[in-house]
Amino acid sequence: MISVTGGKGGTGKSTVAVNLAIELARRGKLVLADLDVEDPNDHILLNVELQNEEPVNIMLPFVKYEACIKCGACAEVCDTGAMLLSPDKVPYVIPRLCSGCRACYFVCPTKAIVEGKRTIGYTYETPVNVDDVNFTLVTGMLREGEEHTPPAVLQAKRRALSVEADVYLVDTSAGTSNSVASSLDGSKLVLAVTEPTPLGLHDLALILELAKEMGLEVWVVMNRSGLGPEDRHERVVKEYGYEIVARIPYSRRVVDSYVKGVPLVISYPDSEEAFKLKELADRVWEVLS
Repeated sequence: MISVTGGKGGTGKSTVAVNLAIELARRGKLVLADLDVEDPNDHILLNVELQNEEPVNIMLPFVKYEACIKCGACAEVCDTGAMLLSPDKVPYVIPRLCSGCRACYFVCPTKAIVEGKRTIGYTYETPVNVDDVNFTLVTGMLREGEEHTPPAVLQAKRRALSVEADVYLVDTSAGTSNSVASSLDGSKLVLAVTEPTPLGLHDLALILELAKEMGLEVWVVMNRSGLGPEDRHERVVKEYGYEIVARIPYSRRVVDSYVKGVPLVISYPDSEEAFKLKELADRVWEVLS
């Protein structure tokens, strides 16, 4: 499994992932997993409609009041504040705060907590046919207003890994949250996408720290190269024991490919940007072989 990530949003992580997926799919059977469940956009970049929807359900507790002894154990064990006690210690559930962890269910001494379910999002499995390339896109998506990302990430990841393939390419969300760590877990290689800006540098350090803590091999990809100075990025990457393996030039052609809804390696196959992405795909394929 190869993961594409980046501490900062907007660095071009999904652009790299989608174009890399196309190039790797030329070499073997591929599944691209879009695990940015709060804002998945790989299907937009690939100009495909999501298909084969399946719900992501989590446990929602209901209280069987005739069995409740008002001990308060359920509220004490709830770490999200979803289980509240009234002044006379009658428990009430706030569904949107519940993470579905089942702690209240297991701690209740009288089995007064009954398991229900709540749909927090969906996963999709979409066949992609772009130019002469075919692969499978698995997408995780939260419902509007939902906050508990890990269940959706894990279910989408499991669905992606259940599809037979030679290569599994994961596109994570931005940041260094537990959902990003869940996405990265099990990766043979992590591609950390950054940009030559102060915020890009700050968040690159965060993602490199996370990867190091998880014991993952990392290649850094400098997107929008030429936009600003890169010496501090090089220094930070070296301090963590990694290297910048690719520099994708800052270019209007990337924006044009967005507008066209056609990935860069197809819309501008002979451009310098496409060449860098194809070169990166060659290096990744060597790792997988």
